[in-house]
Amino acid sequence: MAKYILLDTETTGADDKDRVIQLGFMVLDGKNVQVYNDLCSTDIEIGFGAMEVHGITPEEIEGKPKCTDTSAFKALESLNTSENVMIIHNAPFDLGMLSKEGFTSQMRLIDTLRCAKHLFDDHDYHRLQYFRYTLGLYKLEKTEADALGIIVKAHDAIGDVLVLKLFLTELRKKLTEKFGSINPIDKMVELTLTPVLYTRPMKFGKHKGKTLTEVALADKGYLSWMLANMENLDEDMKYSIGKVLEG
Repeated sequence: MAKYILLDTETTGADDKDRVIQLGFMVLDGKNVQVYNDLCSTDIEIGFGAMEVHGITPEEIEGKPKCTDTSAFKALESLNTSENVMIIHNAPFDLGMLSKEGFTSQMRLIDTLRCAKHLFDDHDYHRLQYFRYTLGLYKLEKTEADALGIIVKAHDAIGDVLVLKLFLTELRKKLTEKFGSINPIDKMVELTLTPVLYTRPMKFGKHKGKTLTEVALADKGYLSWMLANMENLDEDMKYSIGKVLEG
C-alpha cells in the first residue's frame, strides 16, 4: 500500500550555494502518521534574509549532524520507492535542495502549488501561508498539531507540513467539485505534470495589470525579453509566455 510523504525544508537561502538546515515531513500510512523533523548543520552560512523568514539561527544548528546523517534523511531514503507519493508545495525548490544532499526522488510527485494554480485559478496568490488564512486552515491546525505533538510556526518546516496536510483536504474537495468522482491522487499527479496557462493580469513589470495576451498585442518584444533575461520566472510563466508568443 502506498505511503504519502508530505515534506518541507528550510534552507540557508535560495541560491545555488545554499543548503538544507531543516528537514521535516509526515508519513501518512493509512490511519497512522509518523512525524520526522530534524535540524541539520552545514558549512554554508545562513543568510539574514533566510533567517528573517524561518527564524533558524546559527546557534540552533551548531553541533547538529549534516543533513544526510539525520534520522529524517535516512527515513526519507528508506521511503524512496516508486509506489510511494511525495507531496510538496513548490516541489522544484525542495527537491532541488535535496538533490544537493544526493537525494533523487523515485516517488510519484504531487506539487500542491501547481495543483493550486489549476484548481484555485481565481485566487490572486497560491502561497501555502496565503491559503492558511483564506481557507481558514489556521482555525483547525491547533487540534491537529496537538494530536501529532507539533508546534506550528509559519515558515517552519514541520509547521508548514501540518498546514500542507490540511490544505490537501481542501484540494481534494476542489477536485471533486471540478472533476466529479475521480482518484484524487492520480489527478493531482496529472495536474502536477500539466503546465498552467496564466490568463490573469500580470502582477509585476511595466505591463502590470495587463494579461499576457494584451501585452503580446501591445509589446511582443517585452515578452521575448522576459524569457531571455528574467531568470526567476517560474516554469508556468515561461510556458504561458511561450504559448502567447506562438499564438
